[in-house]
Formats: sequence, C-alpha cells, structure tokens
Amino acid sequence: MSDQPALTPHETILTGPSGLRLFTRSWKPPHPPRAIVAICHGVNSHSGQYLWAGAELAKAGFAVHALDLRGRGKSDGERFYVDSIDEYVADLSTLIAHAKAENPGLPLYLLGHSAGGVVSCTYTLDHQAELAGLICESFAFRVFAPDLALTLMKGLSHVIPHTGVLKLKFDDFSRDPAAVAAMYADPLIEGEAQPVATVAALTRADERLERDFPKITLPVFILHGTADHTTRPEGSQLFFEKAGSTDKTLKLYEGHFHDLLNDLGKEQVVADIIGWINTRHAGR
Repeated sequence: MSDQPALTPHETILTGPSGLRLFTRSWKPPHPPRAIVAICHGVNSHSGQYLWAGAELAKAGFAVHALDLRGRGKSDGERFYVDSIDEYVADLSTLIAHAKAENPGLPLYLLGHSAGGVVSCTYTLDHQAELAGLICESFAFRVFAPDLALTLMKGLSHVIPHTGVLKLKFDDFSRDPAAVAAMYADPLIEGEAQPVATVAALTRADERLERDFPKITLPVFILHGTADHTTRPEGSQLFFEKAGSTDKTLKLYEGHFHDLLNDLGKEQVVADIIGWINTRHAGR
C-alpha cells in the first residue's frame, strides 16, 4: 500500500450545531468507493494527523472523511472545551450526514481513536442504525488517572470548568521519532491541556458506556497497544467482553504505543482495519 502515490485530501468547512464551522478532510479512492470510513480523533489530535491513514484507506477503495471536533484543529469553538459529550456527538453527526450525502447508498464504518472512541461509542448508542460497523482504537475508556481524581473533576466542572488540568505526553503517543517530532511542531496542539469540564464530560460518558455496552450490537473491531501509557488496554478488553455484538473482535498489538496509526508498525494496523472491513463487506 505505502509504495503507491499519496492521495491529497479535500478540505471542507461544514456548518455544525449552532452555526459552528467544522473543518473536515476527505480522501476519494481512485475508483468508485465501496464503503465509507468516518474518522473521529481524540485529544492532542485533529484530522491532519490522519493524512497517511486516510490515503491508505482511500487506496483500499473507501471514501474517507475526518473532522476536527469543535475547539480542536481548525474548527470553531473554545479551545479543547465542551460541557457534554453530546456536543462532540453532534459534530460527528454532522460529519456522518455529510459523508453519506456525498456517497449515497454506501455503508459507513466509524473509526474512533482514544477519546474519539468515547465519542464514537456514544454516537453508536444513539445512532446505531446509521452504521455498518464500529472500529475502536486505543479506547479512552480506562485511563491512567485515579478514580478519585476523575470524580473530583466532575465536581470541579461546576466551579472552574475552563481551567486546563490534563496534559498528555507527546512521547507516549508513538515510538516513531518523526511522528513525535511532528506533534511537538504542530501549532494546533501546542500547549494543549484539557479543561476540567472536558475531562468531566468524558468521565460521565464512560460511566454511561459501562452501563450500556450490551446495547451495542453492530460489528465491532477493537484495537489497542499493550504498551499504551495513555489509555489502558484493559478498558478495550472490558468493552469487548460487555459489547452485545455477536460479531466482535479484539486485537492487542504487542509493544505498540497509543496512536496505532502513527506508530511503528502502522502498516499492519491499517491492513488489519482494511481486512476487517473487507470481510464484513464481502458480497455487497
């Protein structure tokens, strides 16, 4: 895959909830697409971190659409801030509606990374019929923070909601020095710290997911690196065990870091994603 020429993404501004301008990128395959892949990024990220993965998925025959969530990347909104996961879900709904309008009649697979996996799982609970499958990568369902601290964030979200409290280490995202260097050089994530309200919103969303995992019944592919120091692989294991899907797969990548699609060995990861979709798409 990687020896083929790169595909240049098309940039589009969508009008999201309350008139927010949402920045998106899309990749068209060389031939008519067979399916759609929608990508939802996590924290310390935006659609620009999927330039390689988006092109690879497009080369495999998929129409690929990725967004910058509100307050992130090049989208409107207070930087890194939300009061509720529903705000991110509304942004993702805008992207998915656009992707489907651009590619009528095609099945859509949703790929969520880290906190984007929390957003994507929440979207799935509320809009399961819109999707052909869910791909959950480095799921931020269990994180390296004490439960007491997360509970405290929920209380503080009513007192100091805009205060930045959570900073992740770029070096924990990838074993590829070039990928880490690109993060340090990226002005869109420079100095990024998650506000109290955003951490609280993600914590509340995780609590709902733990209750409602059995309601997720569509095909699910869950991926996690065993050396992820940002989100805990056991969270992905728990999702796998509790999901109501009869078609569910968990793959753990030995020694891989948090951002599987920008880590060493990313070629195997994207090949696994393509293979998983192709298997479920056979005969269509």
